[in-house]
Amino acid sequence: MRLRQVHLDFHTSELIEGIGSSFSAQQFQDMLKLGHVDSITVFSKCHHGWAYHPTTANEMHPHLSFDLLGAQIEAAHAIGVKTPVYLSAGLDEKLARVHPEWLVRRADESTQWAPDFLTPGYHEFCMNTPYLDTLVAQIEEVVQEYDADGIFLDIVGIRKCYCQFCIRSARAEGIDPRDESAMRPLWERTYLRYAERTNEAVHKYRPELSVFHNGGHIPQGRRELALLNTHHLELESLPTGGWGYDHFPLSARYVQQLGRPFLGMTGKFHLSWGEFGGYKHPNALRYETALSLANGAGCSVGDQLHPDGLMDEATYRLIGEAYKEVEAKEAWCADTVNVADIAVFGIEASGRFRGVGGNVADADKGAARMLLETNRLFDIVDLQSDWTAYPVLILPDLIPADAEIEAKLAAYVGQGGRILATGSAGLRSDGSGFALDFGARWVGANPYRPDYFVPAGPFGPSEGASAVMYGEGQRIEADGGQVLGFRENPYFNRDAFSFSSHLHTPNDKSSREPGMIEHDAGIYIAWNVFGAYAEHGNLVLRQMVDYALGRLLAAPTLATSLPAQGVTTLQEQPAHRRLVHHLLYASPVRRGRNVEIVEDVIPIYDVACTVRTDRPVDSVYLAPQMTEVPFTAHDGAISYTVPVVECHQMVVLQFE
Repeated sequence: MRLRQVHLDFHTSELIEGIGSSFSAQQFQDMLKLGHVDSITVFSKCHHGWAYHPTTANEMHPHLSFDLLGAQIEAAHAIGVKTPVYLSAGLDEKLARVHPEWLVRRADESTQWAPDFLTPGYHEFCMNTPYLDTLVAQIEEVVQEYDADGIFLDIVGIRKCYCQFCIRSARAEGIDPRDESAMRPLWERTYLRYAERTNEAVHKYRPELSVFHNGGHIPQGRRELALLNTHHLELESLPTGGWGYDHFPLSARYVQQLGRPFLGMTGKFHLSWGEFGGYKHPNALRYETALSLANGAGCSVGDQLHPDGLMDEATYRLIGEAYKEVEAKEAWCADTVNVADIAVFGIEASGRFRGVGGNVADADKGAARMLLETNRLFDIVDLQSDWTAYPVLILPDLIPADAEIEAKLAAYVGQGGRILATGSAGLRSDGSGFALDFGARWVGANPYRPDYFVPAGPFGPSEGASAVMYGEGQRIEADGGQVLGFRENPYFNRDAFSFSSHLHTPNDKSSREPGMIEHDAGIYIAWNVFGAYAEHGNLVLRQMVDYALGRLLAAPTLATSLPAQGVTTLQEQPAHRRLVHHLLYASPVRRGRNVEIVEDVIPIYDVACTVRTDRPVDSVYLAPQMTEVPFTAHDGAISYTVPVVECHQMVVLQFE
């Protein structure tokens, strides 16, 4: 898999003339070289439904007079650049006007994406209709006629649909369409049939070709869906496009375990897809591509080609600033395995909250954010993962201990694993209390909110201080465990006839009871701390978790003085007998209402690091600079100081 890719969008209306009129093979090649690009995804079919090549399975754009796709492939291949080919699978606006009965319908008959035909926008197709036959024919044509290096199918996934084809299918199977839970297996089979038929359409002609089905996110806990992608995965994650800077690390820490190489897909845009004339700061793209490398991923940068076909020089100068650094680093970034001490059995990965609205997945975001800010090494795991590979397992906020989960937890603790559980995580679904021995008895959900946390040791704001807890809490009683912190309730909940002060009622110091406790299974914290951290970011929550992890994990694999805004990972390259320690530092700032921007990259100096390994280390050096770094080795720990981290620095520990 190439590590310096571009995803070249080309969604062009039939109202625009002169399509591809300024295309030049030489200029196309020059821009790819300027951008240090080694793979570019080019278009067969766009969201408007038009093809950009001669076709019998589709219709060529009415204002395109030549084979643009073929010309792009020929020009790229001539300079050694690969060309996966894109087809919009879920959207085809010209066909939507002809066959509206093939579209995904909500229960009220409105359409998906644009809700009707008087609102500007696209309309999504249901794959349980004859549209799938049309799409398969378009794919087969491309695979047979063009030297594609892969097929990228966009806007697909399991969809809730109440079109008449789905209604008919449901009723033929005796399913009541009004019962959403009964309809879900039908929707899942629809997606599976789509993936099987489109994969077959490619592989019966080109069995070696990769097929990727893009849904904007790789669902955690659904390995069977991820593995429908035949060779690699792409994590669409434009930080300013709605995904934010938390999404990619959280997603990567799950995906890297799945045995598929993968890309981190960001964009050159200020905001998101479809933006012409938007450019992010070069430092943002440097940071985002470095973040991909640090998490074991290749890089993909989204661009959108102007309808005239002329590549934008400013864009490829921008991409080149990042990709020339990636090119220098990629020898240390291919075929890596993440090193982790902590497993997070996340809300999404558990599979227990599918179809549940609200912000339940905020617990996953909060956990990842805390672990990144405290420089912890972690993975996101599901029920198929080998939990025994991790000394510590986190159950964030809401994970129920049903029979399947309880059995796996018991086996994990039985072989020596320690658990950090928060909120209602680890409680049996039948209300009988904890499935694990935290040295506590569960009393019930706390009726007071907010309430207060009082540390019983030297952490948090200080021992004995009362810190407000905004998240939902549980009441417990000690039953043999060591109390690490207490709960204090307010005098009363705030309502129209009982309130005090501006925001909430102060703590009643006479109401103290356990709120954080440790025993044989690990540590339990009686609040939804991870979801609350994602929502409020109050520091005491991170301090509670960091203190707990410090007790559960006495000898972490990695320790570093990198500040909280930094990101650090440890990747192993087994074939080269080395560990690669990644350190990143950038500070996104809020611009506008909801846009985080990376602009200034401030160097961090003299970062102290210690890595524990049972293998003898021959040398430590900076990559790609190849500068030797002095180190000391003592009791299985390698210690060194990184002179400066300017956006991204790799440190290589070469084994003997």
